This record gives sequence, structure tokens and C-alpha cells, in this order.
Amino acid sequence: MSSYAPTDTSPSRSLGAILRDVASLTKPRITLMVLVTAAGGMWLAPGTLSTGVLLAMLLTTTTVVMAANSLNCWLERDSDRFMRRTAKRPLPDGRLEPRIALALGVGLGLVSVPVLTFVVNPLTGLLGALALVSYVAVYTPMKRSSSAALLVGSVPGALPPLMGWTAVTGTLDAPGLVLFAILFLWQVPHFLAISVFRQRDYERAGLKTLASERGVPVAMAQSVFYTAMLLAASTLLYVFRVAGPVYLLSALALGAAFFAVTVAAMRAGKDTLRWARRSFLASLLYLTLLFAALMIDALWP
Repeated sequence: MSSYAPTDTSPSRSLGAILRDVASLTKPRITLMVLVTAAGGMWLAPGTLSTGVLLAMLLTTTTVVMAANSLNCWLERDSDRFMRRTAKRPLPDGRLEPRIALALGVGLGLVSVPVLTFVVNPLTGLLGALALVSYVAVYTPMKRSSSAALLVGSVPGALPPLMGWTAVTGTLDAPGLVLFAILFLWQVPHFLAISVFRQRDYERAGLKTLASERGVPVAMAQSVFYTAMLLAASTLLYVFRVAGPVYLLSALALGAAFFAVTVAAMRAGKDTLRWARRSFLASLLYLTLLFAALMIDALWP
């Protein structure tokens, strides 16, 4: 049973403050990042979409992510109270009733998946449903029982660029799967770094991480392994002729730099926070610059 207890039920709260809290349930920054990766998949895919289908794809992909995030907030409202990063979210802080997040998530999900299926295409709708269900019904509860939840959670996080690809092509092709692999492999070192410098928060909340279950050195080693795999996977877009030499050189340079950071940071010894923060920042720079290289390469004459 939830231990939720409202702390701010004052009728004096403005409508704007309430709407901002409702919007925050959807985690706008995460939603925007996912939308960018989905748009990248559409950009790279051969073929074109009509304006109506393009807008429907962007809108429904956004609402699928918003639904997943809202339901995640509802499911984790109690554990969020124990983490400094999440304690001031509207549900754990008592500024909104949990049923608002539940209704928002269910409503957005019930609208977005059918539109993806019937307006875009059935395959993209299926991938959207898979992303929503795996994130909410598998990944979120699994975080309390096993650190393997990281790998499960990386699946819905990697599906948007593949959805962008299938929205245009209607098929599962090798380049689309490579886009999925890049996002999947990137998420592992990214979230391993987060779990290390927020390890105490996760432990207080009762969430399992690799660093807690098997130690920080194992998390470091896994980060190095997945970063190496990411470097190799990123070159496949050139192999499949989706991207050109500008992208290939960028992918090699960025991948090597990211790998070097994760390896060199391990020499920090007991200063694990330093390792985690360096790896985290490197992961953000890597993904941003890699997608920028993809866009530049596509526009290169």
C-alpha cells in the first residue's frame, strides 16, 4: 500500500503551478531527447512520409514517452521520496494526487499506440507498444529486484530511432537495427555512471544497481566493455551505406575518446565519484556529437 501523504493541498496554488507539475510528470527533457533520436531515425531512413504521417509519428512517439514517464512516476512515487534527485517531484512531495499521473499515463498510452498503428504503420505501433509495456510493466518493477533491469530498460530507450526508421520504411532493416544497437549500448555506460555517483540514493530507495550488487570495479569493467562494443557498432552505419566518411571518421574519433575516458577514469582508484562523473559527461558529449555528425554527414555534398 502506498505511503503517499499529500503535503500541499492548499487551494491557493495557481493553475499554472498545477499545470507545470502535471507537465513534469512526463519528464520533458527525457521526452525531447527521445524525440530527437526518433527524428534521426526518420531522417536517415530511405523514403519520405507525407506531412500528416510525419506529424502523427512525431506527436504519437512523444505521447508514448510521456505516457511511460507518467506511469513510471506513479509506480515509483514512494521510492522517489528517498532520493534527493526525485524527492521534490509532484507525487512524492504531495503536490499532486497519484491518480492524476495514472490517468495521464493510461490516457496518453491508449491514444498514442492506436494512432501509431493505424496512421503510421502496424510495425511502428507494435514497437511503440513494446516500448511502453517493457518500460512500465517490466523495467520499472524489476529495478527493485535485480541490477539486470538496466539491460531491460535499455530496450525501450533504444526503440525510438528504430521506430523512426520503420515509420518510413515499414520494415525491420539492418540499418534500423544498428540505430537500436547504438542507443542500447550507449545507455549501459551512461546509466552505470549515474548509478555509481547516486549509489546511496538508489540504496535508500531500495533500487538495485550493479555497483551495489557486485561492486564498483565490476560496474567500471562493464562500462569499458559496452563502450568498446558501442565503438564497433557505430561504424556499421557506414558499412550499410547509411552514413558516409564524415560520419565514419567522427564515429571512430568519438568512440575512441569515449572508450579512453572510461578506461583512464578507472585509474582514479578509490575516487569512484570522479570516474562516474567523467564517464557520465563523456557519454552525453558522445551521443550529442555523434548525432550531430550524422546530420552533418547527411547534408554533406
